[in-house]
Amino acid sequence: MTRLLTEPPRPQAVREHRNAPWFAVGSVCVGAFMGQLDASIVTLAFPALQKEFHASLAAAQWVSLAYLLALVGLLAGAGRLADVAGRKLVYLYGFAVFTVASVACGFAPSLGLLVAFRVVQAAGAAMLQANSVALVVTSVPRARMRAALGMQAAAQALGLALGPTVGGLLVGSAGWRWVFWVNVPIGCAAVVVGRYLLPRTRERAAATRFDWPGLLLLAGASTAVLFAVSGASGLGLASWSIGALLVTAVAATAGFAVRERRAPSPLVDLSLLHAPAVSAGLAGAMCGYLVLFGPLALIPQILTAQGAAYAGLVLTALPAGFALAALTADRVLPKSLGNRRRCLLGGTVAALSAAALSTGPYGPGATAPALALLGMGLGLFVPANNAAIMGAIPRHLAATAGGMVNMTRGAGTALGIASVTLALHASGSVAGGARAAFAVLTAAAVLATATGLTARAAGAPGPPA
Repeated sequence: MTRLLTEPPRPQAVREHRNAPWFAVGSVCVGAFMGQLDASIVTLAFPALQKEFHASLAAAQWVSLAYLLALVGLLAGAGRLADVAGRKLVYLYGFAVFTVASVACGFAPSLGLLVAFRVVQAAGAAMLQANSVALVVTSVPRARMRAALGMQAAAQALGLALGPTVGGLLVGSAGWRWVFWVNVPIGCAAVVVGRYLLPRTRERAAATRFDWPGLLLLAGASTAVLFAVSGASGLGLASWSIGALLVTAVAATAGFAVRERRAPSPLVDLSLLHAPAVSAGLAGAMCGYLVLFGPLALIPQILTAQGAAYAGLVLTALPAGFALAALTADRVLPKSLGNRRRCLLGGTVAALSAAALSTGPYGPGATAPALALLGMGLGLFVPANNAAIMGAIPRHLAATAGGMVNMTRGAGTALGIASVTLALHASGSVAGGARAAFAVLTAAAVLATATGLTARAAGAPGPPA
């Protein structure tokens, strides 16, 4: 039992190698790739799930929303656990849980059980994602942090890029169950790679009592919001219950804020939000991922008549643009262009691209280039924004901060899917809903750009520009 709860060391040859930090970053990139592959591949299965289980789009989207709800609720707690118990240990066990749950998802006999297995899968994903950013920033020199986070973002983008294509091909040929089974070989390989390449945790936070009330209030607030949006999107809830859910969300959010200020060991240290780089950066992260994931749910609905494989190919332009910008920004842009200026540039490009998409039409000749440009804007914005956040937080709280970053990412992802579904349902037509949805994404991109202005004006700290 002691061995199972102790972080295994790296082989000496790996530990002493001059590229050891980048071996660790590469290992984390495997998890980043798999997480985003899963996130993007599942959206291509919505039409197939609707058909097999005779469900509405609002019901089928809970295969994603239940996963994201559990992820948002568990990320901060998983980060706190990792800061105390060891980031490598929690990360490796997260891979194991995620992989086993992926097998179960593929065998699910009903939509309800599939949603339940996705919640278990989200628990493993929380253990992964709460540690991914922390493992990167604690493994590389501070001066190379932005470049390392750019590599991680590129791995995420590669997963997103392959997800639509692979998902479309799998759904169209082998069936939707392979959308989950494809995670299994990647997960098994990642556990082995992480065991030998990831460093043990050197700086740990003090062990404290876990903040269960804070976790319940956070989960209650996020669940109530998404149920309300889903109810307005056609889930079949009474109108009065939607209003009650919104009131519950506001009350739970207020209760969470009060609890975190008074708790001796809060789930989320609200004092970290006093730094403009952190508070504005987290808001920007949520908006950025809302813009990134909204099209992943929207494009398959727009192009459903052409088939999942065709929609996947068109949609690949978005994460491909993201990967290109995330990988090349540090080499192409001048070093004097700091994190916040990169956020402003990337957010502006994303907002203009989303605005262009809101006008239609939605053929591949016009849609794919605009999606690529949208991805490039976000690929510039996201790594710089994450680097600014992590640069303002003490290293011994890296996993807690990483959990907060990924928690806002999960919230943005969930809101992106939910807002797209709401726009499609409210408009009554796919074309009208697509224009409305892209208008919402444009507003979110503008807000992300504004957070960059706010943090920069406040003199946000971060890595050297």
